[in-house]
Amino acid sequence: MTLRSLLSILADGKFHSGRELGEEIGISRSAIWKHIRRIEESGLEVYSVKGRGYRVPGGVELLDYEQIKSALRPEVAELIKCPEIPLTIASTNEMAMKESQQGDCHGRLFVAEQQIEGRGRRGRSWVSPFARNLYFSLVWRFEQGAAALEGLSLLIGLSLVKALEVLSVDGVELKWPNDLLYQGKKLAGILIELNGEASGQCQVIIGVGMNVNMPKEQAEDIDQPWTDLKTIAGTDVSRNRLLAEVINQLVVKLEEFERTGFAAWVDEWQSYHAMQNKEIALQVGEKVVEGICNGIDTSGALLLQTPSGVQAYHGGEVSVQRNL
Repeated sequence: MTLRSLLSILADGKFHSGRELGEEIGISRSAIWKHIRRIEESGLEVYSVKGRGYRVPGGVELLDYEQIKSALRPEVAELIKCPEIPLTIASTNEMAMKESQQGDCHGRLFVAEQQIEGRGRRGRSWVSPFARNLYFSLVWRFEQGAAALEGLSLLIGLSLVKALEVLSVDGVELKWPNDLLYQGKKLAGILIELNGEASGQCQVIIGVGMNVNMPKEQAEDIDQPWTDLKTIAGTDVSRNRLLAEVINQLVVKLEEFERTGFAAWVDEWQSYHAMQNKEIALQVGEKVVEGICNGIDTSGALLLQTPSGVQAYHGGEVSVQRNL
């Protein structure tokens, strides 16, 4: 709590002396210095100037569930639980999986300022700088088993795009099966994991990582073209407001999805599809298949027009790259 209290004071981007900080939090100046070192180790830049104190250049917006909750629709807020927002954890999906194995976590939101072991699809790491991007997992219970979840990752991607449009961020596209792109560069990714019975009740862990304000020096390990919301919008985007709108969109669509399945959203999803009617190459294991992307079917499978006819491909080890 002491570290969060210190960050809350420094969040305004102004200078605060060690004495001032110590008096406000109730610890010694040497303890303040140690906490400052911990903040720097997390990757957040702190200026230290003799005679003036410490400041975080440009300030920082910390996630605050009270702010998030105030922006949720009342009917959505009733369904969501978020007991805490830790500063640093291994992975929100990992935490959500452990908790869901202990009991019913329906509607539980796991969110953190930083992940040190964040994962994308196929075991890829997800670069997660402190308090700059959005990393969360939402647990949702389904009664009809894994077979009824076809197209779920596509629906989640659509929910993210619609949330961004509410915040006046337009032009974001969907890359099958679970990425968001802007002008060909990755903006967000989705990772879905299941806990439960294949044919009965199961809890789905919906993991989302979205680049909001990615520090360039911390993005050197990203192995593909990327972008962030600050670059797209040309200004800072509130992570609290963003998370609230994403949850608003997700919950409404998840409830409808359980009643109707994915079929109702096929046309809308395709209207945002970055690869629609383009020549693409699909890599399925060691095999590469080329053809024209005909969109998706009602199950969320990718349809590829090949010389031997239209073939349907589901998720897993399938990757999509536009032919050059």
